[in-house]
Amino acid sequence: MKLIKRDTDYAIRALCFAVKDGRDIIPVSELVNNLKIPRPFLRKILQVLNKRGVLKSFRGKGGGFRLVVDPQEILLTDIMKIFQGPLNLNECFFKKDICPNKKTCSLKKRLDKIEKYVLYELDSITLASLLK
Repeated sequence: MKLIKRDTDYAIRALCFAVKDGRDIIPVSELVNNLKIPRPFLRKILQVLNKRGVLKSFRGKGGGFRLVVDPQEILLTDIMKIFQGPLNLNECFFKKDICPNKKTCSLKKRLDKIEKYVLYELDSITLASLLK
């Protein structure tokens, strides 16, 4: 199981670069050159962040992307949810089928406790905290 998938990793790296760089608008070419992420893949990620209101895009000469949310307010889990969907670390083996042992399964109870702790810790990570 991967906790953080490639899209999420690239999005976080791009956002951190944008904050560190400090310029108002960061050209995509700068992100590609510095992060070594394939341009088409990175553009797709940036467009998703633009649609979700994390970034704003600017076209034409001098165009690129601007971070529009305070890095203190961007949670790692927010970015994970954008690219990975709901965070479910403990998915039952039977998935959609109703497990007859769901309420009494001792393994599920322990895994639920671990999941709750992991999600609590992940919720404390902001973009700003990753830059320290």
